[in-house]
Amino acid sequence: MVLFSLFVVPPCLVVLSILINEEFVMKRFFGCTGVLMVIVFCAVSFSTAGMAHAADAKIGVINMKKVLANSTAGKNAQKVLQKKMNQLRAKFKKDEDALLALQKEIEKKSSAWSDQVKQQKAIEFQKKRRDLGAKQEDANLELKQLREKYLTPILKKLEQVVKAEAKKGGYTVVLPNTAVLYRDKSADMTSIVTNALNKAMKK
Repeated sequence: MVLFSLFVVPPCLVVLSILINEEFVMKRFFGCTGVLMVIVFCAVSFSTAGMAHAADAKIGVINMKKVLANSTAGKNAQKVLQKKMNQLRAKFKKDEDALLALQKEIEKKSSAWSDQVKQQKAIEFQKKRRDLGAKQEDANLELKQLREKYLTPILKKLEQVVKAEAKKGGYTVVLPNTAVLYRDKSADMTSIVTNALNKAMKK
């Protein structure tokens, strides 16, 4: 006997956070080795051997997600990606509604169906669900590629901006806020970097 109670309609288009995605930003901006180097550098700098120099170090902290969310370039990219996401959701709405309608039909009428009809409906449901799932995966891949297309140039420019602002402000080290347990407000470079990025992207 087919257990229709096990059927679950997949959720509507699952989309990763388009710009506010820490893992994507960290990999693109710092790279895997870059993150490791930051950790190692901090460990060495503030070890017993480096304590004499640590007091003189000026450390800056940046909230990368805020920079991307509040910068003009980041907002523009977000609009483009949000528009694409809405288009894809609308595209799948008909398929999702059809799948949900089939599930409700199965739940409501299965007790009166013969085993043969149940089997046919089960096959139909599973096929529709697989097809929709495949389309959603393709859509998510398309969104990831679009995100990379728009976000990567911003991050490259952001890297240049951070280096320039760090030198200008006399910072010894600049860290992402996710790598810091506590910081004084004076160490926060987020607003400075956001404004500098806006100017740099206009050039």
